[in-house]
Parts: sequence; structure tokens; C-alpha cells
Amino acid sequence: MLALFGLTGQSDPVLVPEVSQHRIELRQGFVGTELLLFGAILDPSQRQNDFDIVVVLKGPAEPIRLREKEQIGGIWMNADSMDFRSAPAFFAVASSRPIDEIVDDRTAAIFEFGTDFIQLSPSGAINPDEQARFRNGLVDLRERQQLYKQDFGGVEVREGVLYQARISLPSNVQTGTYTAETFAVSRGRVIASAIAEVEVEKVGFERFVEVFAQYQSFLYGLTAIMLSVGMGWLAGRLFAMI
Repeated sequence: MLALFGLTGQSDPVLVPEVSQHRIELRQGFVGTELLLFGAILDPSQRQNDFDIVVVLKGPAEPIRLREKEQIGGIWMNADSMDFRSAPAFFAVASSRPIDEIVDDRTAAIFEFGTDFIQLSPSGAINPDEQARFRNGLVDLRERQQLYKQDFGGVEVREGVLYQARISLPSNVQTGTYTAETFAVSRGRVIASAIAEVEVEKVGFERFVEVFAQYQSFLYGLTAIMLSVGMGWLAGRLFAMI
């Protein structure tokens, strides 16, 4: 009741977001999952009677080096490359209508409403045309890996209050903290936003291997070499007996 009185006492709209899973466990045989993002927008003043909803789900940012393949003498080889200081490991956008019908390009770029507006940070002085080429290549690569996606029309809004959207996570998602940011838009202006977090982490034997490799790298490498040598010796003995 105190929360209700607090909300009704405000004049600005308030978003109340939620996700179906706050913790996703990556186990052996994980084939992906689907997140349900839902919630409500409360407008105590009743000044707005129609809203558009945009949901942006982003995975942890990471530095990445992108290399371009070029055929030289009939052999595909690494040619040019570009480093990005920060690129989301996962990026998905869902909206109640096409973005160009909701906001202008400037607003879309500020809030990253689409793969065309992902904010990447290249390293060093880069030619703008070359930067755009590598940026488009990164987006295309991760779209084919199902790590970058957009669904304009994927958000269902009911009675101008309740909303829901479904975003699928593929089996090759990385671990870390994912942020699901929901925006309420009216007349081309973002009037409210809120964030919910989702933790993606490995469990079981996969978690043991990850921690062992991260904190005991020397022993992990030594164990990997010993296993490789042992498997090779065992295979050789088996073939000798045949």
C-alpha cells in the first residue's frame, strides 16, 4: 500500500519491469532459452493515453579484434584488422512498432534502438569509411551467430499499460551480467525507463573447468598437455594391438 501511494503521488510515468528468469544456468547440453520481459507502465497523472515500448537486452561488453579475410594467391589470409574497446557480447531489441515510426534517428542513436545504432568504441585513429565497414562486418557476423537481433513489432502492449516481449538466447551466449532496459516512448520522446538484470553463469563441471582455467592457468595448461599426450599414447597402443 505504501508503494501504491508513492506511485500515485508522482506526476511522471513509472515503468515496472520484470523478467521471467533472473539467473540462467549453462550446463552441458544447453541449447538456448527464451526470456520473457514483461511489466507495466503507470501514469498517475493520466496525461498520456498511448505508449510505445522498446526493450533493449545487452550482454557484457568486451574488447574485440576483428580481422578481414582476403584471398591472396588462392589462399584466404588475414588482411586488415580493427580493434573495438567495447562491444556487447549479445544485443537484442524488441519494440511495439518499427523504430522509425516511434522516434527519430537521433533519439534512436542515443538509446541504441537497433543494431544500426550500437555504440562501439574503436581504438586509435580510424578512417570513417573503414570504421563503418568493420562495424557492419561485426554486426553481420554476430547476426549470423544469433547474438545480435532485432524484432520491430515483438512487444505486445495491452490496454496501454501492460507489455510483454520474448527474446531468445542461443546456446553460444557468454556468461556475465545482462541488462534488460525498457523504455516507454510517447510522441517521439522517451518518458520513462527502467532496468532489470539477468545473470548468465556456468554451473556443474563446466563451472569447475572455467574457474580452474581462470585462476589456475598454469596447472590447467599442464593438465591439458598431459591429457593430450596420454590420449595420443593410448590411441597408439590401441592401433598397435589391432
